[in-house]
Amino acid sequence: MARRIEARNRGRAPARVEIGSPLPGGKLRRGQRARPEPSALASAFVAQALYSIEKHYYPRIVRCLQHLSEEEIWWRPNRASNSTGNLVLHLAGNIRQWIGSGLEGRPDIRKRGGEFQEQGPLPRQELLALLGREVRAACRALRHLPTASLSSHYQIQGFHVTGLQVVAHVTEHLAYHCGQIIYATKLKEGKDLEFTRLPRLAKKSRNECQ
Repeated sequence: MARRIEARNRGRAPARVEIGSPLPGGKLRRGQRARPEPSALASAFVAQALYSIEKHYYPRIVRCLQHLSEEEIWWRPNRASNSTGNLVLHLAGNIRQWIGSGLEGRPDIRKRGGEFQEQGPLPRQELLALLGREVRAACRALRHLPTASLSSHYQIQGFHVTGLQVVAHVTEHLAYHCGQIIYATKLKEGKDLEFTRLPRLAKKSRNECQ
């Protein structure tokens, strides 16, 4: 049978199969997973960004502000560095400009230089209210963001970017400065803030290799 098939295919160019594509007839190779639809990938990407912004980084910044005194919020280790208060103003401005103005088309009223010139002390509650307002507005926008917007093009801060790049930028920008705020808080408090919680692993049975 194998010889018969080989003879029948002799002289024909081998069928070209793209890596990751199913076999002819729609069947998947062993161990191969079906590729998710682009719309499913887009939804998963936005959902992960929403989680990171709303449930991961933002709550950590809030807790840091609650740990620090009003004076410590505006403490700068040197002239080249920014205070926690400056970073909160900067994050609120970035979120509003890139998502509120960039994706939603709201007027761009950002004054970026002022975010770093401010020396406070703006009250803690004012900073919390400002950042919370922008985070909530951004998350509302992302929840209702049409999939097509991720591939649409925008001009923000002089950059030509896609909607996907906008969402990725805001998320990684928040993560970057969240880390700085956590570090500054640890410097002032001198203790573990207990943000990291690894999942508990099930205990190995006696028969398992150690």
